Amino acid sequence: MTTVSWRQMWRVFGHIGLLSFGGPAAQIAVMHRELVEERPWLDEDSFLRGLSFCMLLPGPEAMQLCTYTGWRLRGTVGGLLAGLLFVLPGACVIALLVWLYAQFGSVPGVQAAFLGVKAAVVVIVLQALWRLSHKALKRHQDWWLAGLGFIALFAFGLPFPVVILAAAVWGLCRPAPPFSAPPAAPSLAPPAARHNTTTQSLRSLVIWGTLWLLPLVLLSLAGAEFLAGIGWFFAKLAVVSFGGAYAVLAYMSQAVVQQHHWISAGEMIDALGLAETTPGPLILVTQFVAMLAGLKQGGVALFLATGITALWATFMPCFLWIFAAAPHVERLAAQPRLASALESITAVVTGVIFNLMIWFTLHVLFQQVSVLGSGPLAMPWPSLHSWDPTAALLVLAAPPLAYLLKGRLFWLLLIMAGLGLVVHAASQGLAALG
Repeated sequence: MTTVSWRQMWRVFGHIGLLSFGGPAAQIAVMHRELVEERPWLDEDSFLRGLSFCMLLPGPEAMQLCTYTGWRLRGTVGGLLAGLLFVLPGACVIALLVWLYAQFGSVPGVQAAFLGVKAAVVVIVLQALWRLSHKALKRHQDWWLAGLGFIALFAFGLPFPVVILAAAVWGLCRPAPPFSAPPAAPSLAPPAARHNTTTQSLRSLVIWGTLWLLPLVLLSLAGAEFLAGIGWFFAKLAVVSFGGAYAVLAYMSQAVVQQHHWISAGEMIDALGLAETTPGPLILVTQFVAMLAGLKQGGVALFLATGITALWATFMPCFLWIFAAAPHVERLAAQPRLASALESITAVVTGVIFNLMIWFTLHVLFQQVSVLGSGPLAMPWPSLHSWDPTAALLVLAAPPLAYLLKGRLFWLLLIMAGLGLVVHAASQGLAALG
């Protein structure tokens, strides 16, 4: 493997971080081009083994793949540098967007633009559901798992971690499917070397686990209840975030709106729309939610503190998983049972994303959405008199526009925001004439 200088690491991984728009598929494609095709830094098999390994982990797989490739090239410091350069550009943009949103989000014209963004978000989630269902639902039992995942969340309101755990257990117990991981490199290391690798992994687990959780413990002991609540919520989210960002958003959206009341449903949809326009992993929406909640709770000081807390709780475990498990990639990436568990989780996540799409759509099309029923059979239900025809018109306009733009999310969001402004101006003109 080619020896890479630190200057090259900064330049190439900084370039990857600035270009990491468009979701994990586009981000992984950028990494493959930069690290495998244009430079002889990694061979194809090593890259694919790393990708298979990262897909078995909770958290944003593109960010973790970037961290893993940095670790392969320059050890722990290289992995830390690559991961930070992937996340920090988007985090800085998110902080600016939250501030602007809090200052100008209540202006009627801005609200009209965001109505267009909300309509685009419905289509974006629908596209994610379509892509994932084609990949994940290959057998009858996968469809059953997806349906059960949807019913568990929508109708019964079961906790998302419980649904994911049940899917993982089912996947581990069922017969393993045919598995086509990239061929593992033969291990010629003597037993002593393998023992050293295990010791290194345990040391990484202790060090990074302590770095991740100790600040949250200190916040709890210091009586900073709001900050500690933000930190522990997103730390829990990081552990169960299998199946991509949209799966986690289904759980997070309802939790931060209905349970914690940190932000409103409309603000949650706006947060996702704005997060789609930034570089870096989509899970940076957690930072947006935390910073907006911090501004509402305590002004600028809490705005910064909640953002740092959310980023720490969300992304520190990514480094933990990579640095503890990276020495065992060849073995882990070739485990059929783990692949089976991941397939079951992915099938259930399809139902979870369907639940997210319905939740988003109801809150876009209706101005009032209440809870129908109580206890374990409570589900969201719209007030029919609060139907918003303008929102419906924009939601109908978004799918053909998304098709014409062929996955260019930034332009979809921008054009839909413009359409929102046009419709608002037209309605204002008609009202003036009337």
